[in-house]
Amino acid sequence: MKKILGLDLGTNSIGWALVEQDFDKKEGRIIDAGSRIIPMDQKQLTDFESGNTISATAQRTAYRGTRRLYQRENLRRERLHRVLNILGFLPEHYKNKIDFENKKGQFKSEVKLNYKKNDSGKYEFVFKDSFNEMVKEFKSEHPELFYIKRNGDETKIPYDWTIYFLRKKALYEKISKKELAWVILNFNQKRGYYQLRGDELSKKEDDNKDEHYYAFTIKEVFKTDESNAKGTWYEVKFEENDWTYKRQSKEPLDNWVGTKKEFIVTTTISKDGKIKRSFRAPKEDDWGLVKKKTEQDLDLYLKEGDNRTIGTFIYERLLQNTDQKIKGKLVKTIERKYYKEELESIISKQISEHKELQSKEFYQRCIDELYPKNEAHRNKINDKDFKYLFVEDIVFYQRPLKSKKSSISGCQYETRSYWKKVIDTETGK
Repeated sequence: MKKILGLDLGTNSIGWALVEQDFDKKEGRIIDAGSRIIPMDQKQLTDFESGNTISATAQRTAYRGTRRLYQRENLRRERLHRVLNILGFLPEHYKNKIDFENKKGQFKSEVKLNYKKNDSGKYEFVFKDSFNEMVKEFKSEHPELFYIKRNGDETKIPYDWTIYFLRKKALYEKISKKELAWVILNFNQKRGYYQLRGDELSKKEDDNKDEHYYAFTIKEVFKTDESNAKGTWYEVKFEENDWTYKRQSKEPLDNWVGTKKEFIVTTTISKDGKIKRSFRAPKEDDWGLVKKKTEQDLDLYLKEGDNRTIGTFIYERLLQNTDQKIKGKLVKTIERKYYKEELESIISKQISEHKELQSKEFYQRCIDELYPKNEAHRNKINDKDFKYLFVEDIVFYQRPLKSKKSSISGCQYETRSYWKKVIDTETGK
């Protein structure tokens, strides 16, 4: 008797049956059967029937991807904990909540590094000296901004802004070991966007193609004679330059005149020197627009002076405007290179200030802790330093893509010719 498992795979269900079959006697029986229904509400079913292929399975795939990102962030954090513990950089209240014996680097119970409980059981900020130092800068820039009475309430500078002050300070002078640990762990949470895999330095940009964000004021809108089922073509003129933007629309664009519109303009220079521009006018909440706009503002800021980073960019904007929203407003979705360059600058400066970061003995203990059984990798990074360990090996580590050479098959239509040398065994020729 043979047992056979049969599966019926549907769009939102999986049916199964386990049967026992005797092919010689032509007998058989159903051992068990059942089905697994994938929960889908009416909206999902309606969308799926109308051609929208985003189903519950696709949602689960997206959630699984998010869980993997959190898992990898936690793995990097655990590795940082182990290294920072060997260096003696972790605050005592934070260190005591981490398991360094069995589940190395994992929290026993999660706590914040920058807050600890006092004797009365309330949480207090750990880095008050640096906070007070930051407050002096805010008072010197805008004395009237520190205590602003609104509706009878006093508005104060948040403690959490201290991280941006420390990221700026660490570029110029020594910060404490605990403060440096806070800064490095903060970079582990926010690493930036990275689309290409592998070494980002090998990324080749097209010299004849450039893409920029612009905000133009609409001067004139002309309706052309070209039209079809998709709408009428319009020519849009800008006040800032003589560029022409062609757009097809079913609705009249006369109300555009005098308004400001945001564009991503791609400029291409052909071999004969002709310039061609293509315009993209996304919505205000478009991810690509926000990314390009943020990076362009940041690039302009970085070019204005030395030792400028994304951290100093945020801090100086806060100095100018204490009502500035940071997350999702000031900086949102930028390339990883900005964060990586900042951390490299911070670690380089702090290596010269902390003897632990200069010690070969400490470095050897750290790589032995991280790679006790991986001798090949230990030998590979043995001649590196803490800058490489923090930046390349932990915080901004990117796993290589999995090889798919096994999936490549021989093509039946491909032919090859070979020259084969035949040797006569008797004559040797």
